Amino acid sequence: MQNNTIHRFSWGALAMSVIALTPACQSGGNADKPAADSTTVKLITLNPGHFHAALVQKTGNPNIDSVVHVYAPGGPELDAHLALINQYNARPENPTHWKEEVYTGADYLDKMIAEKKGNVVVLAGNNQQKTAHIKKAVEAGINVLGDKPMAIDAANFSLLEQAFADAAAKKVLLYDIMTERSEITNTLQRELAHMPSVFGQQQAGTEKDPGVVIESVHYFYKFVSGKALTRPSWFFDPTQQGEAIADVGTHLIDLVQWECFPDSIIDYKKDIQVTSARIWPTAVTLSQFTAVTKKDSFPDFLRAYVEKDSVLQTHANGEANYTLKGIHVKMIARWDYKAPEGSGDTHYSLLRGSLAQLEIRQGAEEKYQPTLYILPAKNDAAYEQSLQQAVAGLQARYAGVAIEKTAKGYKLAIPQSFKTGHEAHFGEVMQRFLQYLKEGKLPNWEVPGMLAKYYTATRALEVATNKK
Repeated sequence: MQNNTIHRFSWGALAMSVIALTPACQSGGNADKPAADSTTVKLITLNPGHFHAALVQKTGNPNIDSVVHVYAPGGPELDAHLALINQYNARPENPTHWKEEVYTGADYLDKMIAEKKGNVVVLAGNNQQKTAHIKKAVEAGINVLGDKPMAIDAANFSLLEQAFADAAAKKVLLYDIMTERSEITNTLQRELAHMPSVFGQQQAGTEKDPGVVIESVHYFYKFVSGKALTRPSWFFDPTQQGEAIADVGTHLIDLVQWECFPDSIIDYKKDIQVTSARIWPTAVTLSQFTAVTKKDSFPDFLRAYVEKDSVLQTHANGEANYTLKGIHVKMIARWDYKAPEGSGDTHYSLLRGSLAQLEIRQGAEEKYQPTLYILPAKNDAAYEQSLQQAVAGLQARYAGVAIEKTAKGYKLAIPQSFKTGHEAHFGEVMQRFLQYLKEGKLPNWEVPGMLAKYYTATRALEVATNKK
């Protein structure tokens, strides 16, 4: 393949202001010096095959240089990424001002490392080589912001564990994009779960009646930034995208850790035991596949999963049952073709406490909006008073939050201003990551938590496929 450097200029202003990082991250900004020591935040995008790579740039940020260096093999996935960036630059309200400088060639990874034109590389795309690319970037002294999943099987988990060790040695940050921590109902479920007067104590439960149940349903056909999404064919291949249990499942596992044991160090070797797991397919017809991918036939690498030449049994669903510090957890990640009219991806979460259950539902009754319910074991005046006092204590950070009575308890009324939406959450993750870069470190629980998360997901996949 011919190598090409393409300069693509934004449609807005030609510069953005940048700020210096802490002294621990400072030195010159020349390409021949370690990118991790640059005095400004300069982004690199590596082979952007997933729309999440663009979403981290949907919101402009004055702390990031407007020039972004992109390295990719070329093709429709790169074109789709650049089209989204141009869409954000060209929008009439709050346009961004990115200037994408693009290199295309089969040697895109080696070229990125040799040139080292940035100090943060964003990886969101085909997951087959993602872990290896993460490790290469870390070895080169480049900070990594990786989309989930950063490892899709046990072998890649071992490689990821080495990458974290390398990151510590190189003094760079390796961090994954966990957008669901920014969803307000998840945040408030976490808050209430640590108010003893409201929740009591987390119940351990059993495998049949777990203390925590969490489930998400995603859809192949969806809209991103107002337009129907075209997915690459490899998205349906478990060897390239990963099984649902090790892909979307990482978001759910992360929420369980983050909500039940906030700021706590989790040791995956001692604190986690996968007890059972399973995977099962979702049927996708050729016409549905064509609508999502714009391809009129199944590629050869998917033929093993095709029945009767027209139905793809795509590896799209997974369930894991495990214990986390003695708490029984059931996690389910599912995919279907298209959401019901007026809805989208949905989330369910249940935390069982000794005084109440905290339940997030997002069904038709909730008009497909995530809604947090408080279901007390004993619903009396004393409990309501405790709940009112607890919610009043949240006002300093979440002004306007209130409770409403329901048939079985209460639901939390949340002002619209806190419901920023999934796409906006990528900018919020980026803001957190920039703060960590400025401080020169992640919170001490984050790396153990990421290791625990990817261990749980990849170990569950081993159990589900009987690769023990």
